[in-house]
Amino acid sequence: MNSHVDLIVHESAILKSNPPGDPYRRKLVVYLPPSYNTNTDLRYPVIYMLSGFMGFGTMFLSPQAWGYSLDERCDKLIADGKMRETIVIMPDCFTKYGGSQYVNSSALGDYEDYLIKEIVPFVDSHYRTKSEAVHRAVMGKSSGGFGALQLAMKYPEVFSVMLCSAGDMYFEYAYKPDIPKCYNAIDRAGGLKYFLEKFFEAPKKTGDMIPAINIIAMSAAYSPNPDNKVFGFDLPFDTTSGEMRNDVWQRWLEHDPVYMIEKKRWQNQLRRLKKIFLECGSRDEYFLHIGARIFTQRLKNFNIAHEYEEFDDGHMGTSYRYDISLSKVSQAIS
Repeated sequence: MNSHVDLIVHESAILKSNPPGDPYRRKLVVYLPPSYNTNTDLRYPVIYMLSGFMGFGTMFLSPQAWGYSLDERCDKLIADGKMRETIVIMPDCFTKYGGSQYVNSSALGDYEDYLIKEIVPFVDSHYRTKSEAVHRAVMGKSSGGFGALQLAMKYPEVFSVMLCSAGDMYFEYAYKPDIPKCYNAIDRAGGLKYFLEKFFEAPKKTGDMIPAINIIAMSAAYSPNPDNKVFGFDLPFDTTSGEMRNDVWQRWLEHDPVYMIEKKRWQNQLRRLKKIFLECGSRDEYFLHIGARIFTQRLKNFNIAHEYEEFDDGHMGTSYRYDISLSKVSQAIS
């Protein structure tokens, strides 16, 4: 196999003034299939692979014990005839708080625009892509699955195929269990300011810190507030009493796919997609299989064609599923 991986440092104009001061020069991973450098007359379909919370595009290249890095997996699937030769793009949308959810936010920066208005055109102008939407897909797991779903829903003129693996949805189950944990962590620290100072200074992020930073990151993505001059976002609970702030929570739910799909606008957008793939482990520790069941039932109710597969596993350690998902997605855009 003579595939090749380009590791590019892309300078973003859109992210240059992002509020947290995160890097605007970011590594972009580009997997080029075996024949790319030998058959220069060919153009290739493109898959955009989105990482989960606390993830980077470069993490897909990490060697796996008794397994494969993503480029190695693609090589094997192509050699076995299961995956079509496809360019795979792995962007970096990590933020100070752990992730962007691939949305535009006045608290984090415009990561949705970064991908749609900068990265997609950059890839099409620098590589021999098939640049029509019918040959372009977006996929991911967890927060990456959420990102894939909401980007495909919003931009069917950019992506025609979407695969969401254990994507964040039905926020009542996916996020609410961590909200009291976040409250406790902030309360013990003496306030959000002191929790964040403690978190960023800690050489090791302890277990109780992770649920808290997750809710903080989601707040920055789902409930940004430019009028909050200190943090730029609103938490979904009162930091003194711990009581839920329903007005803020409702802003979160505007991003929840199971509620988005209730609107005809998004139903019509989803119908424009050529293929909708969803999957989730039946024992997902974040209860995302329940959200997936609710979402797919609503797809059925609205007569939106899709494929859903539930497999016997949890949330972690499911990279073996790429054998199935890369095969399905690459064939759908070839």
